[in-house]
Amino acid sequence: MSEKTFVSWNVNGLRACVGKNFLEVFKAFDADIFCLQETKLQQGQIDIDTAGYFQYWNYALRKGYSGTAIFTKEEPISVTYGIDVPEHNTEGRVITLEFPDYYFITVYVPNAQDQLARIDYRMQFEDDFRAYICKLDKLKPVIYCGDLNVAHNEIDLKNPKTNRGNPGFSDEERGKFSEMLAAGFTDTFRYLYPDKENAYSWWSYRFHARDKNVGWRIDYFITSDRIAGNIKDAKIHSDIFGSDHCPVSLTIDI
Repeated sequence: MSEKTFVSWNVNGLRACVGKNFLEVFKAFDADIFCLQETKLQQGQIDIDTAGYFQYWNYALRKGYSGTAIFTKEEPISVTYGIDVPEHNTEGRVITLEFPDYYFITVYVPNAQDQLARIDYRMQFEDDFRAYICKLDKLKPVIYCGDLNVAHNEIDLKNPKTNRGNPGFSDEERGKFSEMLAAGFTDTFRYLYPDKENAYSWWSYRFHARDKNVGWRIDYFITSDRIAGNIKDAKIHSDIFGSDHCPVSLTIDI
C-alpha cells in the first residue's frame, strides 16, 4: 500500500487554461494522476509536455465541446473510453484506467441545462454510469472523480433556497447522487469534513461570484466504501485560478 495524490480539474477549455497557468499548476501538484474535464478539444489541437506521464484523451464528436483527459505516472493495465452503453460515448465524458489494485475513472457528467431541458438524458446517464461503476466495484475498488454537475446537499452551494429545482440542484439530480452513495460509495470531501460550509469548486463568471465566494461544490472524488478508511485528505483548491472551476484533490493509501 502506498500513498497517492490525485487531482481533478474542469478546465473549461484546455487551450485557454494553458494560456493562463495550467502547466504551472500541473507541475506544482506533481500528482500521481491528474484528470481534466471539459477540455473542448479535438485530436491534434494541442500538444502539451507532461514529461513523466502517460496521456489519455477522450474527445467529443462535436467540436469545442466536453472532453476528458487523464495524465498518469503509472501505466495502467488497460484503458477504456466511455461506458458500456454506446449512446453515451459520443461526448468524450468518461475514461477508465485499470490498475492492479483499483479502477480509476474520470467523468464529466452531462449538464441538465436551463429549464432542465436535458434532464431525461441526464437521468439515463446517471443510471447507466452507476451500473457501470457498480460492475467494476465487484472486481476491485473504484475511485472516480470529475465535474458531477450536482450540488448534493444545501451545504454544497451558497444559495440553496433560490436554486432549488435549477440544473445542478434539482431533486432528480440530487436523488441520483444519493443513489450512487447508497450503492456503496463515499463522497471523500464530506467523509472528512461533513459540516464544512462555504467550500465550493465552481463559481459563475457573473456578478463577481468568485470574489464573493457565491459558489457550488460540484467537483468530487468518490471512492468505494471499503477503501474510505484509507483517505488521508480531500481538498478544494479555491486559490487556484484559470477556469470557472478550481481543482480538487484526494490523497489516499491504495
